[in-house]
Amino acid sequence: MPVTDPISDMLTRVRNAIMVNHESVSVPMSKMKESIAKIFLDEGFIEGFEVHRRGTPQANIRIYLHYRGREECAISGLKRVSKPGLRVYVKKGEIPRPYGGLGVTVLSTSKGVMTGRKAWREGIGGELLCYVW
Repeated sequence: MPVTDPISDMLTRVRNAIMVNHESVSVPMSKMKESIAKIFLDEGFIEGFEVHRRGTPQANIRIYLHYRGREECAISGLKRVSKPGLRVYVKKGEIPRPYGGLGVTVLSTSKGVMTGRKAWREGIGGELLCYVW
C-alpha cells in the first residue's frame, strides 16, 4: 500500500521506535529522508544512519537513535508541520524557533533541506517540514 506522506511516515517510525526504546529504526529510502536524517545527525539527535541496498528495488535507511543514559532519548518530540493537504511556507523573518531556540526547525529550500538557523543566515525561506526537540 503506497504511503501518502513519506516524511510523516518517517517521523512516525522514529517516534514509535523511541517509545519502545529501540536502538535503530529502518525507513524506506528517498533523498529527502536522507537529507532529514543528515540534519538529525548534525544536530546530535541520532548517532548515525546508513543506507542499505539489499537486492530489493527499494533501499532502506537504518537510523541509529541516540540515548542519554539508559532510557532518555535525545529526541523528546517530533512534529510534522507542512502536510500534503496543507503546505506551510515561511519567509526568512518568519522562521519559527521551537522551544525558544532549543528545538530545530527543518526547512526545504531552493538550496536544499536545511535547518531554520542556516536558512535564516543565508536569507532564504522555504517549506516548513518539521520541528524536532
